Amino acid sequence: MHFSDVGFIALILGSGFAMYTGFVAVLGALRKSELLVASAKRGILVVAFFLLLASAALIASFLSHDFGVSYVAQHSSLAMPWYFTTAAFYGGQEGSLLYWALMLAVFSAIFVLTARRTVPVLVPYVIATLMAIETFLLIVLITVSNPFVRLPVAPQDGVGLNPLLMDPGMLVHPPMLLMGYMSFSVPFAFAVAAMITGKLDSEWLRSIRRWTLASWSIQTTGLILGAWWAYHVLGWGGYWGWDPVENAALLPWLTATAFLHSTMVQERRGMLKVWNLVLVVASFTLAIFGTFEVRSGIISSVHSFAYSDIGVYFLVFLVIIVVFSTGLFLC
Repeated sequence: MHFSDVGFIALILGSGFAMYTGFVAVLGALRKSELLVASAKRGILVVAFFLLLASAALIASFLSHDFGVSYVAQHSSLAMPWYFTTAAFYGGQEGSLLYWALMLAVFSAIFVLTARRTVPVLVPYVIATLMAIETFLLIVLITVSNPFVRLPVAPQDGVGLNPLLMDPGMLVHPPMLLMGYMSFSVPFAFAVAAMITGKLDSEWLRSIRRWTLASWSIQTTGLILGAWWAYHVLGWGGYWGWDPVENAALLPWLTATAFLHSTMVQERRGMLKVWNLVLVVASFTLAIFGTFEVRSGIISSVHSFAYSDIGVYFLVFLVIIVVFSTGLFLC
């Protein structure tokens, strides 16, 4: 059995547990069953385990130079140093999507392990929302963007990373930026839970203050690292070139910055309740939109390295998010 076989099986099992966890969380909320909610919490930890296993399997495939795996053959070579070989994990479409799923699973597990201060009625709906997002990512990974697909005949060497990505910036900028994108999912899940339960007072805001600060800090770090990287790569426009991909990364940061300030108004004066919900939903929606923009190929960018045909799936997912959030808001 190859590492790739282990990774693919882990993705399948992870998707199954993600669907189970989301369903049990909603059922526990409707039946007010602490046992079902506790089962959902454990389910999140299982999902995180399988995503860690799948990610470890892909990294092991890279480090062992298993060019029988199509993704490994396309994004690494024998001449690459081990650190760039490891960074190739998120250097393409399939790997970056797996990294996203991994970060979401890790953030979800952290939420479950630190949820003691969270308003109990919100917890199952937060879990269900996070697992709905995780299920979408895993289904896309399994069906149309599988990083563990094997070639009929393994080549002697791989293609390697794009020369522009063979830079120290590759080791820090993409993982921070991708992590920042996905970190907005937790505040978004809280906003959905608050709208479903009608708990629109300041309690849900206090529950996500640290999450929002962490998301904003991660995204800020990713943007700064990206500006530093672009400054010493010829043709990337210096610190900021108003490139479409750069702008797409900036938009959720702007809405998150506005949210950090407006929460203080709601907590102190009880105002801007609706505005805060809009900002949280907008931050996550813009993060998904940025992914759609890059993957769909509808724009031309010097920073586009992972164009694919999965943009349509993210467009559908984006529409579902907007329609679902709008429906909750109007209800």
